[in-house]
Amino acid sequence: MTQLAATRSDARPRTLVQSWLRARVLRRLEGLRSGALVVREGDAETMVGNAQGPLGPVTIEVMDGAFWKAVAFGGSLGAGESWVEGHWTCVEPARLVRLFVRDREVLDGVESGLARLTQPLARLVHWCNRNHRSGSRRNIAAHYDLGNDFFSLILDPTMTYSSALFASEQVSLEQAQQAKLERLCNKIALGPADRLVEIGTGWGSMALCAAGRFGAHVTTTTISRRQAQVARERIATAGLGDRITLLEQDYRDLQGTFDKLVSVEMVEAVGHQFLPGYLAKCSSLLRPGGAMVLQAITLADQYYAAALRSVDYIQKHIFPGSFIPSVTALVDAATKATDLRLFHLENIGDHYAETLRRWRIALRERWDDALELGYPASLLRAYEWYFAYCEGGFAERHLGVCQMVFVKPGSRLAVADLPALR
Repeated sequence: MTQLAATRSDARPRTLVQSWLRARVLRRLEGLRSGALVVREGDAETMVGNAQGPLGPVTIEVMDGAFWKAVAFGGSLGAGESWVEGHWTCVEPARLVRLFVRDREVLDGVESGLARLTQPLARLVHWCNRNHRSGSRRNIAAHYDLGNDFFSLILDPTMTYSSALFASEQVSLEQAQQAKLERLCNKIALGPADRLVEIGTGWGSMALCAAGRFGAHVTTTTISRRQAQVARERIATAGLGDRITLLEQDYRDLQGTFDKLVSVEMVEAVGHQFLPGYLAKCSSLLRPGGAMVLQAITLADQYYAAALRSVDYIQKHIFPGSFIPSVTALVDAATKATDLRLFHLENIGDHYAETLRRWRIALRERWDDALELGYPASLLRAYEWYFAYCEGGFAERHLGVCQMVFVKPGSRLAVADLPALR
């Protein structure tokens, strides 16, 4: 049911086309059942959906009629782009995302309308960003080389840019990130005698934990120039230069044989076409009986095939060339391309929702600092939407975070050997 306010006073009057598109979008949103969307435009309010649903009413404020064109022709991708342009806002953007994830069929109705006309171009751009060697360097630089000072405003002191693991709501993000790093090391029974290879250094937190806390000899690689600079400085400051070798190589160029392997939320940057080759490379780096632990963002299996045919806001604007695998896609690729065997799997997706919430809060708290550093407000809005968009997906378990342990034939790894799992 659509409820219209008796009066309306738009700050920016809509054009006739925008009004027509608005009516078309709102008709498609009338099917919301898990909650209601309240649209404020000047002095007017419009509500569609079910205010008595479990998520209740969620209010957005539209300041520019261009929002309706963006949603009509771009769907959720257009909504994100319109957010960045400042056409609309929402006090609870993650709850808004949860509403549309939960009522997926309603969102699909918007996406299958006029928005379907723009998807072919988005898919072409995404295809051009695929992760061959030069494409990988370009895509990684587009995100991670944005600026170390920018990420330092948002992340905790460990500079860990992946899901944390919260023992309770009271622990700090730094404590939760350290707990995650140690848990990953424990899952492969990492020790001082082990030679560990890490694919995806980030700013060095995993390498520092593996060498400093567990005593392992670590070889780690990244193709982000700016991340490598910080990681190298942190390794030197920690006095671990004799235990950590930092490379700036594509994973495809790694050589050597190692006892253990770790890769934390790097597989998303591989691309689905290259997933079998990535896992085959991981397997080739491990000695017989070796073990690897992979932390990966995952998509519900039921939506994986459809996701490969579409391009969302994250892929277009935040992580060019990225993809989200499903658990089945990961296991199938490992089965077909390697001799690796899945030993253990744990989904910590709920923890990512909390991690993203804290990053989003940190961004709001340091907003003025970021502006003073020269980062434009549009970039800050882009990251605000990115954090909220992902937080909603994890909160509704449309997305997960899986820590997956794979072993080579001959492995003697046992659950009883893993302190983190007792």
